[in-house]
Amino acid sequence: MKYASTRESNEALFGGHESFTFDDVVILPGMSTVLPESVDVQSVLVRDITMTIPIISAAMDRVTEATMAIAMARAGGIGVIHRNMSITDQALHVARVKRSQSGWISDPVFLQQTATLQDVEDIMSQFHISGVPIVDDEHRLIGILTNRDVRFCAAGDYQRNVGEFMTKSPLITAQIGTSLTQAKEILRQHRIEKLPLVNESGVLVG
Repeated sequence: MKYASTRESNEALFGGHESFTFDDVVILPGMSTVLPESVDVQSVLVRDITMTIPIISAAMDRVTEATMAIAMARAGGIGVIHRNMSITDQALHVARVKRSQSGWISDPVFLQQTATLQDVEDIMSQFHISGVPIVDDEHRLIGILTNRDVRFCAAGDYQRNVGEFMTKSPLITAQIGTSLTQAKEILRQHRIEKLPLVNESGVLVG
């Protein structure tokens, strides 16, 4: 019964669509009055997933991991993370893609003041980010540490606490609910790269 259900699902998904390969289509050169900006090549992959360009990278190792998926997403396509890795690693790659594409991060990575520079380096490498907010025990924002703060650190500094190197409060922040347009203006005005979002109590929320 399970087999029949799977077969019916496959037929429903693939049976009603017509597909082409490169050998099925020949494009002849010729004059056209259609401007590139008026061409819409959006394509629906499945249900509510729409791509700006109908290009997908294969779910194969050495083909699509976080780096390729990010590049595909930025171009308008989609990259499918392969399964030849542990579930934990798959989730990590997906998290990297989401953080790269999102203008607003609802669950920001953060560290506490007692963390070391090595902890910061590990977090930055894991998520491919260039800065980490620093919070107190109640998750109130008390500082931020970016590549600029550790650019000239020596090897022996990596066991020291981030509190010695971070940019401390008062910081340039915005309230939850700030639009991307407003955030960009704040970033431009203050010439900063990251804009922490806090609530009324100063707790980091994005």
